[in-house]
Amino acid sequence: MTRLPDRADRRSVLRATAGFAGTAALPALAGCLGGEGSDDADGTDGGDGTDADPPPDDGADVAYAVETVAEGFENPWGIAFLPEDGRLLVTERPGRLSVVDPVDGTVEGVAGAPEVFAEGQGGLLDVAVHPDYPDDPRVYLTYSGANDAGESTTHLGAGRLPLDGDGAPTLNGFEPIRVAEPFREGANHFGSRATFGPDGALFLTVGDRRDTDFGPDHVSQDRSNGLGATLRLTADGDAHPENPFVDDPDAADALYSYGHRNPQAMTVRPETGAIWQCEHGEEDGDEINVVEAGGNYGWPVASEACRYGTDDPFAPGHGERDDVIAPVHYWPCGSGGFPPSGAVFYDGDAFPEWRGDLFAGTLAARYLGRFTVAGTGAEGASVTERDPLLADRGWRVRALAVEPDSGHLYVAVDDGDAPVVRLVPE
Repeated sequence: MTRLPDRADRRSVLRATAGFAGTAALPALAGCLGGEGSDDADGTDGGDGTDADPPPDDGADVAYAVETVAEGFENPWGIAFLPEDGRLLVTERPGRLSVVDPVDGTVEGVAGAPEVFAEGQGGLLDVAVHPDYPDDPRVYLTYSGANDAGESTTHLGAGRLPLDGDGAPTLNGFEPIRVAEPFREGANHFGSRATFGPDGALFLTVGDRRDTDFGPDHVSQDRSNGLGATLRLTADGDAHPENPFVDDPDAADALYSYGHRNPQAMTVRPETGAIWQCEHGEEDGDEINVVEAGGNYGWPVASEACRYGTDDPFAPGHGERDDVIAPVHYWPCGSGGFPPSGAVFYDGDAFPEWRGDLFAGTLAARYLGRFTVAGTGAEGASVTERDPLLADRGWRVRALAVEPDSGHLYVAVDDGDAPVVRLVPE
């Protein structure tokens, strides 16, 4: 593996090339897409169920261009930059891991990725890099894996990817470090995002595996298992010693929050260090949540969704129960929804008007969402969706990352022959 130029040199190259070949100017687009929504249906934004006037949008008139970084990926799912290196890791759901040079678009396959259960919504999913990389060269992958009975669940594993390795890049010594039990039949609702918090804890989202036993005994409401939950772990995959239920013999010690359906986006808000997630509702009812230790986020006993194929509320709303935490933003029944995947708070230099904004991809609605955020906490935060980006491209937006040096916003598109692109100032 050849080490690339240092960060300062790479930053100069990226900024010098921004806005030239392969770009298309795209100012922010007004309006939203229509349709039916949730996991794999068409959808759009529906607000948060309030009538409050949104604050002014200082980032509405930002003009950007779109550059293709690399293409030919098969259903890419996760992207993450290697610190002090500048290259981008990309996962593909069939089971491939690649490293991409964003300067020239060179793509190299990485050996050593795990065997995955690549059926339905499963496969090789998210990627995260240890916060002390390259001093600690561990790279983390989430993926669906199967047991001998053909049942599957969400896995988290880690291996070492040194910067100065010889030959082809290789993820050395990869092994699973956390398996979200129990295994279940089916191939849906694995989650699964992995994100390091500001204190070095590793957060992992796990879906409810499409459990249709709706009621108080649903897996998402059962604290003894790791499904429909956020897990907080050490970098070695152990349960974090300060987790809220470590002293409860009837609860999983890795559990951090529960009552989730299928959270496919997770990021840290830099201003507060809080963990934010976006998750799929049943039909509409998609949510943005600020995740708090020990919190019950309601699924399926509280929801803003419809029952599939109807306009009937799926369950009482979060406001009708005092034992659940309401989302800070949601798309109510009948709105069309915002089936999400991938999110990041923008903190770069390329688009100063967007600093502090939350970006989240939507799959069936096929655009990149931008949200302005005020306040803090699960009860005090206020979220306003702004005009969609990339709405004319028809892209299912799967994953997002901000390039650390240039501040360009990278987007992985979910398709069988898909690009990774970046947004740069026009």
